[in-house]
Amino acid sequence: MTRRIPTALDTAHTTPDHELLREQVARFLAREVEPFVDAWEREGRVPRDVLRRMGEAGLLGLAFEPEYGGGGADALTNLVFAEALSESLSAGFVITVLVHTDMAGPHLHHAGSAEQKARWMPGVTAGRTITAVAITEPGAGSDVAGITTRARRVSDAQGDGWVIDGSKIFITNGVLADLYFVAARTGPARHEISIFAVEKGTPGLRVGRSLDKTGWRASDTAELFFESCRVPAGHLLGEEGRGFYSVMKNFQTERIALGAMAVATCRNAIRLTLEHVKARRAFGDTLWAKQSVRQKIAMLDAKTRAARQYLYHCAWRVAQGHETNAVVQDVSMLKALTGELVNEVTYACQQLHGGMGFMTGTPIERLWRDARVLAIGGGASEVMLDEAAKRYP
Repeated sequence: MTRRIPTALDTAHTTPDHELLREQVARFLAREVEPFVDAWEREGRVPRDVLRRMGEAGLLGLAFEPEYGGGGADALTNLVFAEALSESLSAGFVITVLVHTDMAGPHLHHAGSAEQKARWMPGVTAGRTITAVAITEPGAGSDVAGITTRARRVSDAQGDGWVIDGSKIFITNGVLADLYFVAARTGPARHEISIFAVEKGTPGLRVGRSLDKTGWRASDTAELFFESCRVPAGHLLGEEGRGFYSVMKNFQTERIALGAMAVATCRNAIRLTLEHVKARRAFGDTLWAKQSVRQKIAMLDAKTRAARQYLYHCAWRVAQGHETNAVVQDVSMLKALTGELVNEVTYACQQLHGGMGFMTGTPIERLWRDARVLAIGGGASEVMLDEAAKRYP
């Protein structure tokens, strides 16, 4: 597959260093990822050694502290990485990485103590310790405050600790992960939730079935069960009872990453469709010769370019430390906008591929399947729009 490697700055916020990062990621994808994605889609997992090689290349901790192997990068650089990674035609591979770097790992980065970071972060940035974040439950998705998994404090001959009981579902990297950041209720108030670090192999932690999905098939998604799962007191991440607010803070990083996935998927779909309609002949000429086809693609591209600029604007606002409420409103609108747009674009592009676009194994068919969840995961569009609406003066 021919992949464009940018050679010119194409947003007001990018720098020459950002373009070098794009090129590095593009080379890694071409060498280590794209030749193998069909096999990973069939197997339902990304091999661990690929993630270790990403860590060796310095790509798994760009936003984390340099003393633990990270790059100390800002939100804009982190976005450049997420967008470059999302040029892959396997969103299952992309989400495996981004859950580790932008959804789970930030809990340790933002709330971990020096001791906790020293223990786990070097493995996280090196790709030896793969992470997952366990928030969603059968009865609580976007409504994080509705979780029922509980943690109770214990103190006995084994020392001080916490015992966790409950279950989680739709956990990306649920099978692959070595370290889980688990949200559990620790008090009676609706938002009284805490975050715990739970290592694979901890007695009482059971990984349930690997879930079969419509898209993101190269990523593993699992159920988790906590049955009197005991962790030491030192595995509480951040302040007791403040985990809900940690989740809300980390959602901004997560939703920008998902916006990057959506925009890159739009761009991939448009690129593939341009190649197709310029080569495909029907009714005596190419599809590209039809005015309606040209106009359809141009409008899809215009919407995608506009969404991309908004994406970079949101990351810039985070990097500048703008007022939290305003940033949350922007990022919520971005998540809703890009989640809906990627479904519009992939649907229209698949339509222009005709019957071949419905064949399993074609790139456009995979993009179409993978796009669907981007309007659901990380905050459904309806929830995101309501979060934005709440913040109008």
